[in-house]
Amino acid sequence: MCAQPTIGAPSGLFEDEFTNPHPPESPNLASTTPTVLSATVDSFPADLKAQALHRLDYIRWIEEHLVGGWTEKNLVPLLVEAAKALPPPVPNWRTLARWQKNYNQHGRKLTALIPKHQEKGNVRSRLPSSDEIFFEQAVHCFLVGEQPSIASAYQRYTDIILIENLNVVENPIKAISYMAFYNRVKKLPAYQVMRSRKGSYMADVEFRTISSHKPPSRVMERVEIDHTPLDLILLDDDLLVPLGRPCLTLLIDSYSHCVVGFNLSFNQPGYESVRNALLSCIPPKNYVKDKYPTVEHEWPCYGKPETLVVDNGVEFWSKSLEQSCLELGINIQYNPVRKPWLKPMIERMFGTINRKLLEPIPGKTFSNLLEKGEYEPEKDAVMRFSTFLEIFHRWIIDVYHYEPDSRRRYIPIQSWQYGCNKLPPAPVAEDDLAKLEVILSISLQCTHRRGGIQRFHLRYDSDELASYRMNYPDKTHGKRKVLVKLNPRDISYVFVFIKEAGKFIRVPCIDPEGYTKGLSLQEHQINMKLHRDFIDTQMDVVSLAKARTYINSRIQSELSEVRQTLKQRNTKGINKIAKYRDIGSQTTTGLLSGPQLSESKDDVPIQPKTTPPQLDDDWDGFTSGLEPY
Repeated sequence: MCAQPTIGAPSGLFEDEFTNPHPPESPNLASTTPTVLSATVDSFPADLKAQALHRLDYIRWIEEHLVGGWTEKNLVPLLVEAAKALPPPVPNWRTLARWQKNYNQHGRKLTALIPKHQEKGNVRSRLPSSDEIFFEQAVHCFLVGEQPSIASAYQRYTDIILIENLNVVENPIKAISYMAFYNRVKKLPAYQVMRSRKGSYMADVEFRTISSHKPPSRVMERVEIDHTPLDLILLDDDLLVPLGRPCLTLLIDSYSHCVVGFNLSFNQPGYESVRNALLSCIPPKNYVKDKYPTVEHEWPCYGKPETLVVDNGVEFWSKSLEQSCLELGINIQYNPVRKPWLKPMIERMFGTINRKLLEPIPGKTFSNLLEKGEYEPEKDAVMRFSTFLEIFHRWIIDVYHYEPDSRRRYIPIQSWQYGCNKLPPAPVAEDDLAKLEVILSISLQCTHRRGGIQRFHLRYDSDELASYRMNYPDKTHGKRKVLVKLNPRDISYVFVFIKEAGKFIRVPCIDPEGYTKGLSLQEHQINMKLHRDFIDTQMDVVSLAKARTYINSRIQSELSEVRQTLKQRNTKGINKIAKYRDIGSQTTTGLLSGPQLSESKDDVPIQPKTTPPQLDDDWDGFTSGLEPY
């Protein structure tokens, strides 16, 4: 069993990224989210992130092949070989050793490799001593998905300098020639330039080769993740009606074969499923003994993965997932299409779950239950959702982890304990655990103008944000872009990055009706779609609150009908309610335990001109147009 993090442990994983003056007493992810956060990796310009990733590639390559210390004798010949496998420029051995030392001293965080150009020279000077800052601004506009030409970037570079020189009395800033600008751009790391302009996939195809599978040498070095729908119908805890087939997102440690995290829900796989699974993986699993007292053993398998192995599903190509993994220091490895042998553990684990866990459970043979549209409790007996969660925990912890594989080569928990004794995973400080949910939030680029920030037809503003507008006038004519972090489970607030202060501030939703209280992004998107279907007026918080009240009213009438007709029941509507309520292992476990809005006389929905959509419309078609994240 790995040692638990202590108060006197080294600085946390996110010390440079987040500031929390009052750390929580225990690693409780439900604790109050900090209101002020420092800069994250995605708050830096694209060219600086590209240089940091370039430095990280060389550090990781040398660490993999180095035998001995970081000395000139050992590094010089390795750099010759590294130059053949990695894009230029190749650093000299002293520079590389300095990068590696700084990287380790700062907890192996990517932010430690960000070039500190802003710390050079006289930072208080109103006029820069060179054109470096203007070059970086031009390159930042060059490293975007629209793939502008170097000529257009140079035009922006000269325009910025020309405007700046209007306020200069003497010693105006001199712009370099086009050829000098061209050569400086060409010296940028080629892989990172293509990654920023054409995406990670095209960059990997161009510069990287797929090598054979190399066995991991330590726990959490390589963690595989994937989804699968379970061939099992589960019942709602409150009403004992079928919710449908849940989808399991699982994380497996390749070294020990132990399960390190999971998520179970009735929604289609997406970034939220991956996010919840990572939130289950990284912190200690102290909840097990309290929530499931029948479990006999501990679940010591947790920590930050070094490499997360994913397939080519759209949810794994999410920009938010890429930024979150960069912030956490997790490398993402995308498996090529039609090569499942490069991710063998997770595929084998799904087969083990179906064969050893699901076969004896009633309900497995009723895969067509929802298609039939009828449910008879006496005939189609299945298991409650909370009961299955308890059984799943106990099977993983007490059975699978302690059972040898079919060829009797290893026992997962023994392999984990051996790996921890040999080289334990990086500890996670207690004050960092409360910030995980913020780190794994959705990253958005939003326009900040008078009145605050608008996204998803909601407005976010605060006195602190208004003070920022007063102290830092907008020079972009109402088009100022800011980095926003949004928690998909709770959209009642966002975190806005203030570049001038280098911090995040918490900004609430301007919602006098209480519409966003306890509201998830998925629920809000569904509300908006229903809103557009039966309300012709301009979308605002008041009308959205009425739409939400209408949905809750329809749900309550549906549930009342279910209570009265449990003998013969069309189950399709119940499955849709379960998706709307986001019932899963990380949220609620019953239809009646979801958030409710009190309905008053003023909350009566606007009468539609046509018949409003019913909840037993086709759900897949209804949710297919929701905005991805």
